[in-house]
Amino acid sequence: MTDGPDLIEAPVSPSPRPAQQRLTFILLAGILAIIGALAAAYYFETRPVILRIAVGPANSDDLKVVQALTQGFAQTHSHIRLRPVPTDGAAASAQALADRKVDLAIIRGDLAVPANAQAVATLRKNVAVLWAPSPAKKAKGRKAAPKITKIAQLSGRRIGVVGRTPANVNLLKVILQQYGIDPAKVDIVQFPASDVIEAIRGQKADAYLAAGPVNSKITTDAIAASTRDGGAPTFLAIDSAEAIAQNHPNYEASEIPAGAFGGSPDRPDDEVRTISFAHHIVARKDLPESTIAAFTRQLFAIRRQVMAEFPLAAKIETPDTDKDAAIPVHPGAAAFVDGEEKTFLDRYSDFIWWGLMALSAMGSAGAWFAGYLKKDERDTHSSRRDYLLNMLTAARRCDSVEELDRMQAEADDILRNTLLCFEHGAIAEGALTAFNIALEQFHNAVADRKALLTGVPQNLSRTGVPLRVTGTL
Repeated sequence: MTDGPDLIEAPVSPSPRPAQQRLTFILLAGILAIIGALAAAYYFETRPVILRIAVGPANSDDLKVVQALTQGFAQTHSHIRLRPVPTDGAAASAQALADRKVDLAIIRGDLAVPANAQAVATLRKNVAVLWAPSPAKKAKGRKAAPKITKIAQLSGRRIGVVGRTPANVNLLKVILQQYGIDPAKVDIVQFPASDVIEAIRGQKADAYLAAGPVNSKITTDAIAASTRDGGAPTFLAIDSAEAIAQNHPNYEASEIPAGAFGGSPDRPDDEVRTISFAHHIVARKDLPESTIAAFTRQLFAIRRQVMAEFPLAAKIETPDTDKDAAIPVHPGAAAFVDGEEKTFLDRYSDFIWWGLMALSAMGSAGAWFAGYLKKDERDTHSSRRDYLLNMLTAARRCDSVEELDRMQAEADDILRNTLLCFEHGAIAEGALTAFNIALEQFHNAVADRKALLTGVPQNLSRTGVPLRVTGTL
């Protein structure tokens, strides 16, 4: 090629496909990550959660209730499952919760409550029952002991406490101190529940104290054994129950209804004043609110089913939600009681909203990145078009047919790259139309120059239709 402008090498850019693929991969990975996070949250929210619950002692009513609840939860495929952890009693259960060895525990309300415990439900209410067995007939010549009719007469007497837990002994001492009786001046003897009937029949104590539900079989059998020679036992009323409740917030003033322990005549034959305390289901306060809310909901939903097998489940009640309650209520249990339990969307609406915002931001960032990638392609296209125009000028001055063929081959490469950019949206249809005009002019110039160099008339050199690129592919 002579007398023509020097042509610089045509701009060559890498195919836009790898960049587009990288962008698509990044956007897809981000979307999948957000969807995966939401799916994981839903899975962890709905998968079965096993809660360890400390309860004791062995063969107690509390353990039987928990075992019945455990079976009920499993049979209904509930979200919450229970795993009983047997202990020696309520005090040991409370310590297990304090040591974070369990998630839930059955504790007595009149014992020290762990600092990390919050109430979930009241398992049952217990009443203190004080009575003196009917006096046995004495042999001739022996003076009968004075009949005990009130608590003030217990000083200097032997009192039997039903059960091995020290909590019942502490309960008796609270009652004695309220009546001005020094516990040191009373002989306190504990009898296991299995031995109390034999102790009563053997007259091993002058009065007895039992603590449990009003319909407790242990207490009922012990009172029945206290009936001798047709004489009914004497129930000792705790008339100062309100005063005890004032001084000891874990106790409440209560009554034992007439006939609560059966018999004929009724035992007792009239209402008896006493004090009561509760057995609570408590949970560690660091447990999620949603978990305890689900447990509380399931507990009261299945209670009726368990009652058919174990009537004591009917005693389960909702916890005290007052701010001044002896045991603060767990927020999850309070939400269930107050009807403010949060749904899945309530708990995770913020995460969902932020996830949608993240998707929107990723879309905007992807659009910007795509535009950035296309900017380079558009700049490259402009350079190719300018190069094509330079080749048009050079073709009109070219003196070699071989050079013209080489330039046409080069123009074909430029066309191929331009169409590829158009497919990926880097070139607008208007820009493609301008390129089409330049390409058509180039082919016309090449045809005219070849005709001139070979001596073929120009009108014959254009018998073929030149390649035309349109904006529609």
